[in-house]
Amino acid sequence: MTEYKSDLLRLLSERGYVHQMTDAHALDALAEKQIVTGYIGFDPTAASLHVGSLVQIMLLRRMQQAGHKPIVLMGGGTGKIGDPSFKDEARKLMTDEIIASNVASIRRIFERFLTFGDGPTDAIMVDNSEWLDKLGYISFLREVGQHFSVNRMLSFDSVKLRLDREQSLSFLEFNYMILQGYDFRELAKRFDCRLQMGGSDQWGNIVNGIELARRMDGKEVFGVTTPLLTTADGQKMGKSLNGAVWLNEDALPAYDFWQYWRNVDDRDVGRFLRLFTDLPLDEIARLEALPGNQINDAKVVLANEVTAMARGREAAQAAQATAAATFAGGGLGADLPTFAVPPGGITITDALVGIGFAASRGEAKRLIAGGGARLDGESVSDDTQLVNLSSGEVRISAGKKKHGILKPA
Repeated sequence: MTEYKSDLLRLLSERGYVHQMTDAHALDALAEKQIVTGYIGFDPTAASLHVGSLVQIMLLRRMQQAGHKPIVLMGGGTGKIGDPSFKDEARKLMTDEIIASNVASIRRIFERFLTFGDGPTDAIMVDNSEWLDKLGYISFLREVGQHFSVNRMLSFDSVKLRLDREQSLSFLEFNYMILQGYDFRELAKRFDCRLQMGGSDQWGNIVNGIELARRMDGKEVFGVTTPLLTTADGQKMGKSLNGAVWLNEDALPAYDFWQYWRNVDDRDVGRFLRLFTDLPLDEIARLEALPGNQINDAKVVLANEVTAMARGREAAQAAQATAAATFAGGGLGADLPTFAVPPGGITITDALVGIGFAASRGEAKRLIAGGGARLDGESVSDDTQLVNLSSGEVRISAGKKKHGILKPA
């Protein structure tokens, strides 16, 4: 591992955030002698970010912890186009109203991870619509477009992937990387922003911005990318059997969020503790070395720490208590997902679909046929069995890890 002099690069390197870096020596020297302002862009394509964005959010948090200034750049402008990077098809275009609503909703999660304010290392949130919406097309082409080579842009992996698959790449999307490069230049001018960070799929876009700032303003800026983050079984971070693992409370219950981390692969525990928690490295080394089933204790710590950061300590404690009541005591944890059963009852098949444990009745029937469905711990083999709650609440389970409560409507 490279020995860095600055607290910033040492912290990022030790915890496993660094994949590629432009001029690491110069960035290290800059971060050692002054406060560095750095940014990451987030397009508001939904009302909440999901776990796949958490590495980038933590990068901004690490910047602030190391005494530097993070900028959260919301893509109110670029979000109207959509980043084609490693996408199979174009994003659906959103209205200005939807984008504004998504930006307001997403801001809430950043306020849990960063300290915002007017101080030298306080985070700020900026929307690139402030400058992109005001661009004149002809002047932009003359002043900025001349600095971009189409030949080079076609060589970037994010573009080549679409073209190699013979999938449509619109001119609208092709402009995205020009606008992102312009964002970096604009932030460098407005806030003396010297660093852009992002996932490894953003390397080409980041390099574009670095070159644009150098050519137009003679300014030296830098880029850092993180490794592509997948789970030990090769899955992309942020997805679960039930869909995206959303960060906002109103998009995913705290218990489900906690369970996502509690159920990670044993091989991922140490890496995730370094990336997603503030625990000291020596404590993480102790936890990831726990033998046998004791690694589950480390997973509980991981789930508690990430949930506390994203949802608050009380939410983490409630989720752990629910898990303990559900798994250890066989009780009905108060934080479990619920579904209201109408008078007269419904079939177990419809109950599994209603509570979200199966995406369709067919999937529910296959789950039942495979012995994966249970009511109050008892296996159910008949997919037409009626669930009638005349005697009160019952626990419904799908497999070993998904539990919920059926309540009378």
